[in-house]
Amino acid sequence: MPQIFRRTFIAGLATLALGGMATAQTAAPTDTSIVVASTTSTQDSGLFDHLLPIFTAKTGIAVKVVAQGTGQALDTGRRGDADVVFVHAKAAEEKFLGEGFSKVRKPVMYNDFVLIGPKADPAGVAGTKDIAAALGAIVAKKAPFVSRGDRSGTHMAELALWKTAGVDLEKARGEWYREIGQGMGAALNTASAMNAYVLADRGTWLNFKNRGDLRISVEGDKRLFNQYGVMVVNPDKFPHVKAKEAQIFVDWLTGPDGQKAIADYKIGGEQLFFPNADQPGA
Repeated sequence: MPQIFRRTFIAGLATLALGGMATAQTAAPTDTSIVVASTTSTQDSGLFDHLLPIFTAKTGIAVKVVAQGTGQALDTGRRGDADVVFVHAKAAEEKFLGEGFSKVRKPVMYNDFVLIGPKADPAGVAGTKDIAAALGAIVAKKAPFVSRGDRSGTHMAELALWKTAGVDLEKARGEWYREIGQGMGAALNTASAMNAYVLADRGTWLNFKNRGDLRISVEGDKRLFNQYGVMVVNPDKFPHVKAKEAQIFVDWLTGPDGQKAIADYKIGGEQLFFPNADQPGA
């Protein structure tokens, strides 16, 4: 090939290659997704199925949820494997904040815990409002009780309630007390199969289909209050965290649109979560 034609040929190939690279760069999709480590209660209640399509339609940001117990979700944040944590155990959240894994915790919403039990009610607690007295009766009767046993917010609340009831769980536990190390839906399924008592968040209970002979036994005690908070994982510790998109999610969740979407989520006309992002100290 004459030298002049060879140079022209190579120059043409280079132009084509550069053009192809430019086209490839233009066509490459932008990753506008974030990972939210959250609780099985927000997942099992159906809340995310309601919220996330609204958020994504508004912002174009997709959300991938890792549903775990609160303790595990916070540990996911500690490893930098999530952009946001959305959980419900305030003391554990404040510890996460104090360790520098987030810079700001924002309240989002609340609901309450309920003690679920079999219609036969072997502990004789159905219809009462004193959760400490009810737990004491369960221990006294050795009535079957299912614990999540998974370091979740619900599990932490359960352990605190046993202490409130004056029960030394390590001494009192026996065949009547079954820890399963799983999420809220699994705990309710196990309780249904065993005709056992179980502490549940109201949202998951309302969305739970396999109730069998279970019903709400105890509700309305102020000690059953259940607050949720949200935090962006600190990008100073983990530079790969998508802090901008994560903050957009948090701002939407705690802003007017997100708070309205939370309030609008109902099952059978009953509201599952109550927004309170503007409540100081929540």
